[in-house]
This record gives sequence, C-alpha cells and structure tokens, in this order.
Amino acid sequence: MISHTTLCRLEFNKVLQVVAGHARSDASTAAIMAIAPLQSAAAITLTWQRIEEIRTLLRQRISLRISRFSDIRPLLEQVRPEGAILSPFGLLEFIPVLSSLAELNKQLAPRDDIPALRLLEPFPVAFSDILEPLSATLDDEGTILDSASRELAEIRKTKRTLAARVRRKLEEFVRKHETAIFLQDDFITIRSGRWVIPVRMDSKGMVPGVVHDVSSSGETAFMEPLEIIPFVNELENLSAEEKAEEIRILRQLSAWIREDADRIAACFTTLVELDRLDCIARFSEQFSMAAPELNQNGSLRLLSARHPLLMVMRAEQQDATPIVPLDLELSSAQVLVISGPNAGGKTIALKTVGLITAMALSGMPVPASPSSSIPLLDALLVDIGDEQSIEQSLSTFSAHVAAISRILEQVGSRSLVLLDELGTGTEPLQGAAIGCAVLQELQQRGAVVLATTHLTEIVGFVQQTTGMQNAGMEFDSATWTPLYHLVMGEPGQSHALETARRYGLPESVLQTARALLGDAGTAFSNIIEELRQKRNTLADELASQQQERQRLDNLAMVLHQQEADLVRLRQETIEKARQDARDTITAARREMNQLLEQFKQDRRKETESKFRQKAEELEASFAPTGQQAPAVENLQTGSIVQVRSLGREATVISVDQTRSKVRVRAGSIEIEVPLHGLITGSSTAGSKPRKNAPEIKMKLQPEEAANELNLIGKRVEEALIELEGFIDQAVLAGQREIRVIHGIGTGTLQRAVREFLGRHPQVNSFRSGEPHEGRDGATIVLLG
Repeated sequence: MISHTTLCRLEFNKVLQVVAGHARSDASTAAIMAIAPLQSAAAITLTWQRIEEIRTLLRQRISLRISRFSDIRPLLEQVRPEGAILSPFGLLEFIPVLSSLAELNKQLAPRDDIPALRLLEPFPVAFSDILEPLSATLDDEGTILDSASRELAEIRKTKRTLAARVRRKLEEFVRKHETAIFLQDDFITIRSGRWVIPVRMDSKGMVPGVVHDVSSSGETAFMEPLEIIPFVNELENLSAEEKAEEIRILRQLSAWIREDADRIAACFTTLVELDRLDCIARFSEQFSMAAPELNQNGSLRLLSARHPLLMVMRAEQQDATPIVPLDLELSSAQVLVISGPNAGGKTIALKTVGLITAMALSGMPVPASPSSSIPLLDALLVDIGDEQSIEQSLSTFSAHVAAISRILEQVGSRSLVLLDELGTGTEPLQGAAIGCAVLQELQQRGAVVLATTHLTEIVGFVQQTTGMQNAGMEFDSATWTPLYHLVMGEPGQSHALETARRYGLPESVLQTARALLGDAGTAFSNIIEELRQKRNTLADELASQQQERQRLDNLAMVLHQQEADLVRLRQETIEKARQDARDTITAARREMNQLLEQFKQDRRKETESKFRQKAEELEASFAPTGQQAPAVENLQTGSIVQVRSLGREATVISVDQTRSKVRVRAGSIEIEVPLHGLITGSSTAGSKPRKNAPEIKMKLQPEEAANELNLIGKRVEEALIELEGFIDQAVLAGQREIRVIHGIGTGTLQRAVREFLGRHPQVNSFRSGEPHEGRDGATIVLLG
C-alpha cells in the first residue's frame, strides 16, 4: 500500500491537478484527484489499454463526444422517493449527461477496434425515451417550453390571446376622453398580478374599478377597471391551469427518471470513468508518454525518463532548455547511491523515479521509453525533504531518523525505498555510519533502494559492497556547472566550493575554505576526477569501436549484395542457355513439320523414320552428363534401359549390332530403337525428368497413339512444349482430331494453348469442347 502522504511528498497530486485541467465535470475532477496506485497487474494493464485506445482515436482526430456536465447523483437520490418532483433546473442537469451517453453509444458501439473500452460495465446507454421529452420540455434556461405537451400549448395560446384582448381593452379605455382626464399617465402595467392603469389619487372615485396599489409618493392609485375584471379573472384561471399542467409534466419526467434511476446512476459512473480516461489520454498524448512494462521480479529500469512537472513547466516557457533524460537500472535487493554537486539534480532524479513509479502503478502512461520496466510493489517508501517540526520538537536529523524508522517497520522484498540526503543533519562520521547501516539493512530485506548523499564515507562503503552501486550527477569541470546527467557506476563530486562561488560567496572565504579542506579532500576529488577521465576515454574508445563495427557491417552488406548479384547473373545465364536450347528445338521441329507436310502423302514411312531419328539425335544432344547412350557391347537381353522417345523404362529383347539398333519391350509395346535413343537403366532408373529439359516424344506405332492430352496443373512453358510434341506424334500417327484438356481456372493456360494452336502449321482449326467433351475446359483440334 502506498500512502497518501508518500504520494504528496512525490508531488503526485500536482500531476493529477494538471490532468484534471482537461476534465468536463466536477465529478470527473474528483475522480482524477482520487487516482492512486492499484494492487492488481491486470487492472493496471487494462487501464493502460483503455487509455491507449482513446489515444489511437485522438491520433485519428476522433475525440470522445462528452459535453460539460454536472454531478447528477444528488438529484438521483432526491428523486428516488415516490412522488418526488425535480425542479426544471434539476431536470435541466440531466440533459448534458444523457446527451453525452447517447453520443458515446452512437460513437463507440459500432467500433471493433476498442476491445478494452467495450469491457466497461455498463457500456454507455442512450436513454432516448427520457432525453427526447426533456429536450422538448426545457430550454437552456430551465423554462418549460410550449412543446412540453399539447394541453400546455393550448393553454398558453388561449392565455396569450386573452392577454392581448385585455391589453387592447385597456388601451381603448385610457384613450377615452372621459377617462384620460383622470389619469396620471397613459401607460398600462401589472401590479400584484393584476392589469392596472395610473389614476390620480384625487380622481380615483371618478374611474370605476378596484385599487390594487398606490405609488410611493401617494399621488397615484393603480386601479383595475371594472370592465376588464372578468377577463383578468379568466387569465388567472388559465394561469392556474398552466401551473397545474407544468407540475404534471415535471411529475411525469421525474417519474421516468425514477424508473431508470439505477441504470442512469451506473451509466453516469461510466461517463465519469470515460472522462477520467480521456483526460489522462490527452495529457499523455500532449507529452508523448508511454505505458512501460510491468514486472513481478522487483527490477526497476527507466530509459529516457523525465520529471512530468518539469515537462509541464518547460511547455509553458518559451525558449526553455531541454530536459536531460534519466537512465538507470536496478534489480531486486540492489542499492544505488547518487552523489554529486548541490543543485545538480540528485533530488529531482529521486523524485522522478518515485513519481514515474506511482504514475505507472496507477495505470497512467509515464514520460519514459516504453522499454522501461516498473516493478509491481507492495510499498513505496520515501524520506524526501526536511521534516523539521517545532511543535513536535524534532530537528532535521531527528525527523530523518524517525522517517527511516517508519520505513524499516514497513519495508519488504517488494518495496522501493527513496532516501534523500542520507546521513545528514548530524556529525558526518556518525551520520555516515548510520547511513551505511541503514543501506545494509534495507538490502538484506530485499528492497530496491535509491539514496542521495554528500558523505564520502557512504560513497566508499557502497563502492566496496556487493549489490551496491554508486552513481553521480555529471559536472562540467571547464565551466563549473552541473549537467544534470546521471552517470551509473561512478560517484559524483560535491563541488561545494564551485557551487558556493556561483552563488556569490566571497573569494577570500573560498580560499580559506580550500586551505582548511586539506590534502585528504583534494586527493579524493582527484581520484574521482581520474575515474571520470578514464570513463570518458573508455567512452571514446567504445564510440570508435562502434564506428569500426558499423564500417564492417556496411562492408558485409556490400559483399552480400555482390554475392546476390553473382547468383542472379548465374541464374540469368542458365535461363538464357535454356531459352537458346528451346529456340533451337522449336526451329528444328518447325523444319521437320514443314518437311513432314511436304512428304506426308507419298513418302510417309521414309519421312517418319528420318524424322524419328532426327528427333532422337537432337534430344540426345541435350542430354545431361551421365545420361548418354549406352555402348552396344554393354547391352544384353534383359537389360533395363530408358527410351528417350517414350520417356519411360523398357526391357531389352534383342540387340542388332550391325545396324546399331535395339529391340525393347515397354509394357505391351515392342519397338525397335537406335542406340542414341536409349539411356542406360542404371543411371536413370527412378530418376525424374529434368526440369525445363525439352523432350521430343513420338509414338512409333500409329495404331496405339493417344488422341487426348491433359495439361491441367502444368506451367504454360512446360505445357506448350508437351503440346508441340503431342501434335507431332498425332500427325505421324495419321490422326485427324485430338483433344487438349487445359481446364478453365484463370484462363491463362487456355489462352496460351489456343494462341499456340492458331500459329501451328499442322493445325487446320480448333474449337471449344461440346458439353460431353468438357466445354471451355478443353479444345478440340483438327490437324492438316
């Protein structure tokens, strides 16, 4: 539990005041000022998610449609008793609330990108059955409108007509000569709710009527003429009816609100929560805050952290210097002691850590990198500032000791402890001893501790103790000014003499102080300065190494690009060679088709044999290494070989060495094949055809040639090569019609096939298939 006193010490309430500046209601302001750290990680994460969803809407220029509204909860309690009636002004307070709920329902209900906001219970409801009558009943000043009811409109219309009639009669009455001579003036007015004219006091008996008032001078009597009294009485009756109708309307509206009082109260809570979240989101978006990580292991990591109140102050100033960010990292049971010059930023660093931790645990984004990590704490304990009290007879030292005693009573392993000016307020050696003992005790209890000090004895103790670390606020030795930058692992120097000079202490006093300081203080300062110089040297070397590493990375990128270029060039070369091979084969096939057309009628058998031989020789010339024709002496009956023209294995039946031909059996087919048309079975058995390798296949027995080719699933390039070979086989087999199955799909293969058929010399015509032939998924080809 983090106490309210601790939050005030960290000025958390001032941050909330800035956030509340965006609130649209006093109820929202109260809800914001009541923000406190949460105990559940799930609740913190859910709040972060809801705020981030609102910020995402803001970046899209979408603002929550919330009008300024009042706290209606007292009015809801007032209307709960049966028969209770709210005044017009009370009812008027409900209109902006119900309008905002209706707008939020209309704005958020259709969205599917706000899952965390959709979990709000209850989700904003549009109370249209109440809002519409209210809007039609009351104007912005709380006056009941004529549109409130038909009866009220009729009564008021009659009343206005009658009032106009009364005025006309009075105007006629005062213009009469026999009346005008007795009047003090000719104006008409209303006194005590009655229409009257001013009559001279000495002539009031000359005008028939009723005196309702007398002027302060006593010279004028305000009289109601007798002839208008019936009309005025009627006006009074109409006013009574009007009042009764207004009360009936107010009673009806109050009854409707009473019926939905619980739902309205619940939705009002949601409205306040949305306004609260919207205020935090706007504050976070204004200063580019982020939700950090939340951890359970007690570690604390702040990156690019800034004090939120400093950010607000700098935003209001022109030409303000930028805030130096704070970076630090601590694990559980670790102690960090910050030393350095007065006015160098030690206490600000301490408060920044405490304030950012409190904001994060309260579900608020923080002014730090989203890579920062905040521990889920049981306690945030601080001793910051001077608690000297005359009433309690406490000195500065006594107050610090009392505060530390309370901290030791509450501290645990899930505690963050912040101690400012540890060991001060008493004799330095004893104060340092107490400070060191306190740090050791807190470390043993597993707390994460941040402390500031000026005592060199505490700095030395921390330097020599495992689990403790020094840090210093950097100081510019050239200009003798603080830089407000925290340096981890290196203690800072107080530079008290230089600070005193900056604030006007005479030089003579400083010289005396320097002489009294002695060699010990000078030696310690020199050691710190030497450490600082070594750190700067190491930083320079690290920067140089990083530059060299960047140069090597750039060189590696260049080499990688060159390697990629070589791979691409090799691939392009291979593709070009393959294309050249395909072009050669296509030209050869075209030549053979022309010759075939020339001799197909009279020398068919001779031409068929020559072309088969030519095709096999051409295909063999493109065979890869290891797939060459076997030597005739290596073949014998029963050998397994691969027949190029068939694209499948076959068994050797006989070998004709004189003619260099071999008779083989492939399934039920027996054919005679020249040696160059074979591949030895030992090197090709089970192998797959080469990708992109052109194949020329010819059926050698016309009676068994197929008349159908299925190209579905093949690439265009492969399909066209196979189609060309299939047409050659069909022509050699004497077929007049073939069927090519290509499917429909995207239509790419269909278009490519038909374009190829349109320019093939052996194709007379082609058409789409009939219903029984596959329709557009197949093409029927007529060969020449």
